[in-house]
Amino acid sequence: MPKKINKEWMKVLDSEQYMIMREEGTERAGSSDLNYEKRKGFYHCAGCETKLFSSEMKYDSGSGWPSFFKSFPEVFETKTDYLLGYPRTEYHCSTCGGHHGHIFDDGPEPTGKRYCNNGKALIFKEEK
Repeated sequence: MPKKINKEWMKVLDSEQYMIMREEGTERAGSSDLNYEKRKGFYHCAGCETKLFSSEMKYDSGSGWPSFFKSFPEVFETKTDYLLGYPRTEYHCSTCGGHHGHIFDDGPEPTGKRYCNNGKALIFKEEK
């Protein structure tokens, strides 16, 4: 996928999505309807529609953000973020580079991981 410049991203993302996905921001905890989504389906990147997670990978972490214990293979790239003064693993869509959130080691089995995702960075598509 060809890389977009900021002006092009501003045409396809709303202002909050732009802040999250292009400026590595974070939405307010509990603000996303996807945090409470229970239907079967798939979660896609809001920037490029790459399929990232299934509803079977989702769980209620109590964090206020949609959380998943794993993703589909090779859909994310990671880097270390020191914004809060300590290292955190930040993840981005490997297709479009959009920021999604952080990975923590406090998730459920079988992975022990928590992909803490900004809801505005996702599009949910119900399984038919």
